Amino acid sequence: MLNQVLRSSVEKLVDQVIPEVIEIRRDIHRHPELAFKEQRASSRVQDWLKANGIEVRTGMAETGVIGLLRGSGNRTVGLRAEMDALPITEETGVSYTSENQGISHACGHDGHLAIVMGTAKILSMLRSKLNGNVKFIFQPAEEAGNGAEKMCNEGTLNDPPVNTVFALHSWPDLSAGEIGIRYGAMMASAEDFELTIYGKGGHAAHPHKAIDPIVMSAKVVESFQTIISRRIKPLAPAVLTIGKIEGGSAPNVIPDSVFLSGTVRAFDEETRERIFTEMTRVIESVAHMFQAPPPKMKIIERIPPTINDDRMADLVIRVGKAVLGEDKVKTLPEPSMGAEDFSFYLQRVPGAIFRLGVDSLGSSHAYLHSSRFNFNDDAIRTGLQMMTSIALDSLSTNSVT
Repeated sequence: MLNQVLRSSVEKLVDQVIPEVIEIRRDIHRHPELAFKEQRASSRVQDWLKANGIEVRTGMAETGVIGLLRGSGNRTVGLRAEMDALPITEETGVSYTSENQGISHACGHDGHLAIVMGTAKILSMLRSKLNGNVKFIFQPAEEAGNGAEKMCNEGTLNDPPVNTVFALHSWPDLSAGEIGIRYGAMMASAEDFELTIYGKGGHAAHPHKAIDPIVMSAKVVESFQTIISRRIKPLAPAVLTIGKIEGGSAPNVIPDSVFLSGTVRAFDEETRERIFTEMTRVIESVAHMFQAPPPKMKIIERIPPTINDDRMADLVIRVGKAVLGEDKVKTLPEPSMGAEDFSFYLQRVPGAIFRLGVDSLGSSHAYLHSSRFNFNDDAIRTGLQMMTSIALDSLSTNSVT
């Protein structure tokens, strides 16, 4: 653990950089950018890192940026932040509201990005205390689900190799000043799929001469709902949701096809495979029953479950209790069925992600992906304390091996 002198130095530097970090956060909030289009944010990150004497590598996953702060040892810890926003029209009413129509930072990525930028500055001022290297990973397209995978495939965790990796994420269910974490599964896998059901078009007044894909899609959706309740064991959490249906163009026309899309969530490969096996059985059976052409299903995106390494979760808990106080570190009772592409890093390197409380004491904060969500600047101090201390602790000679 950090000694008292170093911990005091961290606290002073956190106080020093907070005004800058708030300014950065609000500037990024004002100029949100969608996945793989984060040109402005990427440029600002590069300028910030260079100004603080940190090596910069660009060209990763289109707009991604890597900052490398070299210390005296061989170990390397990675700290991840996301840069992308969501296609949501902001309704917060804040003075620094989004200037990009229909786009907003409704998931707190502006706060995550600013915190890791602030952490980079603090650690650059503590360079002589680093028993290793810190790699700052600024990735695009977390919301698109494949930014992290691209970063990993293009060598983000190499040269020098990353030994441990950490991230934080806003969480309105915790108050500002608190963090939350759990061992093992933090978030579920996510697989988005597209399904086209084919029939035979015709006049609505003569349904016996057609094969109605709208009726078929109703049978499919209804049958899908029994997969989780009757085909998956009750102790295996899972979700199967149809979020979109498109079919037909007029009230008196039976269309040739219906398009559906949805998502599957699970925590283990056995459950995930069983769900898709049952989905295939359902759509093939419905097509056979209606004597229809074979349907087509395609998986368009897959994110693995986010699984914290137990040793790294221990480190986060230990650091949190030391710098925030024992009562500010919450053990989360259950994982979330949401997904997070930080899982791609965790598949390759031991690490952990923790929840950063953003709720204001005594008030109800808008939830993630809401048009009224705005990252709480009161949480910046906690984020800086945690990320800086985690990096220092994970590189200490007495820390994890």
